Amino acid sequence: MDLSLTKTQKMVQKHIRKFSREVLAEWSLYLDREAKPLPGDIVTAMGNLNIWGIQAPRQFGGADLDTVSYAIVIEEISRVSASIGLGVTVHNSVCLAPLLKFGTEDQKERLAYDLSTGRKIGGFTVTEPNAGSDAGGVQTTASDDGDAYILNGQKAFVTNGGVGDVFLVAAVFDAARKSRGIGIFIVEKGMRGFSVGKIEDMMGMRGNMVSELILDNVRVPKTNVLGRPEDGFKISMQTLDMGRIGIAAQALGIGMAAYEAAAVYATERKQFNKPIGTFQGVSFKLAEMKTKLEAARLLVYKAACNKDKGLPYTTEAAMCKYYAPGAALDVCQEALQIFGGYGYVKELPVERYYRDVKITQIYEGTSEVMKIIIGNAILKEFSKL
Repeated sequence: MDLSLTKTQKMVQKHIRKFSREVLAEWSLYLDREAKPLPGDIVTAMGNLNIWGIQAPRQFGGADLDTVSYAIVIEEISRVSASIGLGVTVHNSVCLAPLLKFGTEDQKERLAYDLSTGRKIGGFTVTEPNAGSDAGGVQTTASDDGDAYILNGQKAFVTNGGVGDVFLVAAVFDAARKSRGIGIFIVEKGMRGFSVGKIEDMMGMRGNMVSELILDNVRVPKTNVLGRPEDGFKISMQTLDMGRIGIAAQALGIGMAAYEAAAVYATERKQFNKPIGTFQGVSFKLAEMKTKLEAARLLVYKAACNKDKGLPYTTEAAMCKYYAPGAALDVCQEALQIFGGYGYVKELPVERYYRDVKITQIYEGTSEVMKIIIGNAILKEFSKL
């Protein structure tokens, strides 16, 4: 088994790491403190590097890379700014990817190039005030009206909500059919009755304009239905599998940033006339941090490799989404402890890592939901013996 990166993957890592540290890093503090979106010229620069179309085919302006490369990109960006990493992973994995997989040729021709190049930013929304982990509890409605559906409802905690142009929206078109009555509708900025609600004032990820979306008699043409209407719930579940790899990679990136900062600090900070890293109380923390992060990376890459090989990866995606955020949270907490009082001040980024990483245990499926998925897979496997 060869666990080394390919030549292409190493090149991607090198270029994205350089761009992230030289261009994106200087915006990380601003985005967190001001809770403002990225300037347009930075979005364009990211588009020039295919960051908005990591796995999209070249015909649509994408980089046409594999899923391991995708995970590498998300990790490297998230090392310097989790907010930017969040926007990129959601745009790529739960908007552009399902559009390319399930969309009609007309939908792809009309939207894929602009999404792949960053001319338009995308999002995906199932969550509502009364529908979180229960994706089948969606209350937003889609009423049949001839050649269109009329959407009414409110979506909550929408990543890229305040800056997005294209959203895949889950809505109920036939409540009697339960999950088979949920469709995915392509809602575009500028449609009458579609508006951005409250921008959330969040603990972390403050540079992503997470918001409410309001749908008030929004007329969505039937040509904007993604796949067959009755396949909407299935599309959502498959979409979230891919999204979970991205969120796990994001958590890994945040954890790596915290670990590296703590390791450097442990060699420079002196107490009792020697570096604090020479004390086992600190070096053991670093050892545990490094081990957890490497284990998380292997889980992320395993899920990514399965996807690239066309193998089932729902359980693997759940495993990396369960483990990586928990490991990264532990790492960020220990990094803050190593920094002591300095870890608690906003002048240094360690407290931001700690605030940012927590949400990775919640969105794209909570850690508890991931354990349900993993547990069900185990029971299914052993019930066949």
